[in-house]
Amino acid sequence: MANSGRTYSGKEVAVHNSRQSCWIIVHGKVYDVTDFLDDHPGGSKIILKYAGKDATAEYDPIHPPDAITTNLKPEKHLGSVDLTTVEKVETKITDEERARQERIAARPPLSEILNLHDFEAIAKHTMPEKAWAYYSSAADDEITNRENHAAFHRIWFRPRILKDVTKVNWSTTILGQKSSMPLYITATALGKLGHPDGELNLTRAAAKHGVIQMIPTLASCSFDEIMDAAAPSQVQFFQLYVNKDREITKRIVQHAEKRGIKGLFITVDAPQLGRREKDMRQKFEAEDPSEVSKADQGGVDRSQGAARAISSFIDPGLNWSDMAWFKTITKMPLILKGVQCWEDALEAYDIGLSGVVLSNHGGRQLDFARSGLEVLVEVTTKLKEKRGLSFPNEKFQLFVDGGVRRATDVMKAVALGATAVGVGRPFLYAYSAYGPEGISQALQILHDEFEMNMRLLGARSIKEVVPEMVDASNIHLHIVSVPSDNLYESNYERLQGASLREIKNKL
Repeated sequence: MANSGRTYSGKEVAVHNSRQSCWIIVHGKVYDVTDFLDDHPGGSKIILKYAGKDATAEYDPIHPPDAITTNLKPEKHLGSVDLTTVEKVETKITDEERARQERIAARPPLSEILNLHDFEAIAKHTMPEKAWAYYSSAADDEITNRENHAAFHRIWFRPRILKDVTKVNWSTTILGQKSSMPLYITATALGKLGHPDGELNLTRAAAKHGVIQMIPTLASCSFDEIMDAAAPSQVQFFQLYVNKDREITKRIVQHAEKRGIKGLFITVDAPQLGRREKDMRQKFEAEDPSEVSKADQGGVDRSQGAARAISSFIDPGLNWSDMAWFKTITKMPLILKGVQCWEDALEAYDIGLSGVVLSNHGGRQLDFARSGLEVLVEVTTKLKEKRGLSFPNEKFQLFVDGGVRRATDVMKAVALGATAVGVGRPFLYAYSAYGPEGISQALQILHDEFEMNMRLLGARSIKEVVPEMVDASNIHLHIVSVPSDNLYESNYERLQGASLREIKNKL
């Protein structure tokens, strides 16, 4: 066993630069990853590229901070390194990266970004390809991903007139906590793929604009780093992937409660990851064909791209009986994130949970799962029929996420009974394209849209946004002729099939 308290020189680490003996440096610490090469979900090539070197810059954007310490046995944590003796990894600027930097320089000024679609359009052209693939990818044929947005097109407004809308107020409360808008920043993984500050961009913008951030389990920044960046009395929720080791889950939950988290959102739609093929193709392109063949022979599944690389700890055995256990370890409100039918929403209500998020994981899990908006209509109808409940309901709150691009999308969900709506990808695109100013501008755009559309709908407060203000009669029809959403469709990147590798002409 190595001496974990030892400090190595850069030269000592550098000699361990092969498949037979592979050490890497991450954040000034030395790790022996030789035995982990064939198990690394991202493939061995990327690790071997940094064998004997400092891999921090490559590691940070696509791993939660504790990924390496969690996945490697303690005896593989070798010690520290004197960073002054470590040779800097030479970064070669590829033609692709040079072209990307030119596109970044050609971005329009932020003042010309008029809506959330615009952020997505610029992010698509300026983000690193691997990052865009991870953020934008969805399951299988990406039907549900697109349906999440299309569902809002099947809800039409019934505005009221001659209301005094000189003053309109779209603030609300979510799980008893104040929010300036009926939306929250929902949990999304790997924030540093889009910007070096990662989720901290969201934390700071949420504080500035008075909205609530849901901190993800798989953040690029550590949980405490995000909490420490919050403003005094800033409200935050926490999204939990349940670990197979319940003691780890208990420790995470109780630490979150101790730090002041106001709601625990337990993800229940991911017993196994969906196939996100855009992300997977990035993984294939990054791997050495000879290493892929070795992996095939060994039966190691490393085909899931960045998503698979961070989620192997999630417990597929999570079930209803675990909810009673959660109540014994925390007093935070418990919300199930990923409910997709009224029967499960009813069960959550009957066992005393605080609410559910009607969600299909942004279309990233089961393709052809229905939109959260469609499920919302079903849930409010059935829970009124079965338990006499009306919504919004303070004791059992309904949330929706997926596909939101306008304040009118949020208002449609609120009219149909949602307390608030989660917004994810658009905020990632905003800061990926324009940094912290981008996410602040995105929230300001929504603020302005709410003000205008509340007036046009004839609602002076969120409580006046009621079911009678929408026509949802077509929500369950999946073939409906509506005008095309050109902005959304122009941003959607079509899935690519398999193709021949480029063949160089010898002539």
